[in-house]
Amino acid sequence: MRGTDTAGRYGSYGGRFVAETLIAALDELEQAFDSCMADEQFRSQLQRELAEYVGRPTPLYPAERLSEELGGAQLCLKREDLNHTGAHKINNTVGQALLAQHMGKHRLIAETGAGQHGVATATVAARAGLECCVYMGEEDMRRQAVNVRRMKLLGAELRTVRSGTRTLKDALNEALRDWVGSSADSLYVIGSAAGPHPYPALVRELQSVIGREAREQCLARYGRLPDALVACVGGGSNAIGLFHPFLDDETVRMYGVEAGGAGLESGRHAASLCAGRPGVLHGTYSYLLQDDEGQVLPTHSISAGLDYPAVGPEHAWLKDSGRVEYTAVDDSAALAACLRLTRTEGILPALESSHALAYAFQLATQLGRDALIVVNLSGRGDKDIEEILRLTDSLESAP
Repeated sequence: MRGTDTAGRYGSYGGRFVAETLIAALDELEQAFDSCMADEQFRSQLQRELAEYVGRPTPLYPAERLSEELGGAQLCLKREDLNHTGAHKINNTVGQALLAQHMGKHRLIAETGAGQHGVATATVAARAGLECCVYMGEEDMRRQAVNVRRMKLLGAELRTVRSGTRTLKDALNEALRDWVGSSADSLYVIGSAAGPHPYPALVRELQSVIGREAREQCLARYGRLPDALVACVGGGSNAIGLFHPFLDDETVRMYGVEAGGAGLESGRHAASLCAGRPGVLHGTYSYLLQDDEGQVLPTHSISAGLDYPAVGPEHAWLKDSGRVEYTAVDDSAALAACLRLTRTEGILPALESSHALAYAFQLATQLGRDALIVVNLSGRGDKDIEEILRLTDSLESAP
């Protein structure tokens, strides 16, 4: 079961809603992407980069001690945290850097929230000898100070965004403005499966290596497909990367987990699929958080990478079609899941991934011991250590 993405549409979602000045740049990108992905030499080069530089394939790790403690289904973690730079983001940036070189661009533009996409973009830019400019909200720079330092060490120009909520949405606004005036020599490396066509399809294609590997690994190890897939959803790249190769497998249930923040009823969250409605943001038609007048609402999440008021259009179509179930996990449950995995399996997950873990823990207790759940561990938690310590200290000191 797959949405039609001809002309960038997934049912009624997707498309291009951008200034006329960007249409030519998007057309150029689409043509280059289609050409490169049809070129065996380009695809072979991409596969070499993923193997030799990124470190793929990533393991499918059976979390046996945790599964036994939960007393239900077998949990397996798709270890994207073991990629070079510590997250799934580099799957996408490696491909887009090769694309930029093919197009004759010498500068990469990126936006980042949790910093992982910014680090991944700065990393591939350094390796390819390309200039790199990363936009990051001031609040996210506070929360992700380690990644800020990493980007600077890699030679990226880091531009602080102080408008709006000073988070991912605002960084994306500024990055798009930059690209309007610099598309002749720059490529905007979008970090999620969102934005105007062809970005949702492009990013999904580059991230689908996650699901292809997971599918092969489950068949090789267990002789069957998993019963369920679980992934966190902000813009949606790690989730669509895991889900897409399984969409035609009707026996595999899929769960996308959004940032519930302080709870959906509080209004302080980032759960656009669970609590939003369709509208246009950053060049695409999808679900977003907006008021009655169509103004984008502020968001909140413990995780900088999920702190975004919209979602990629393919997820919107998958929600409406019923193929994927979307839910939300609040800050406290995500933090508890982060600590539980760390202390049970010795794996420190990113706070983004911890949302998926929290829901997978619930799901595991509902399913029998014969069930198999694959969770996309989309990133490691090194970047979140200061924030985790701050939050756990505040919990321990509370009356």
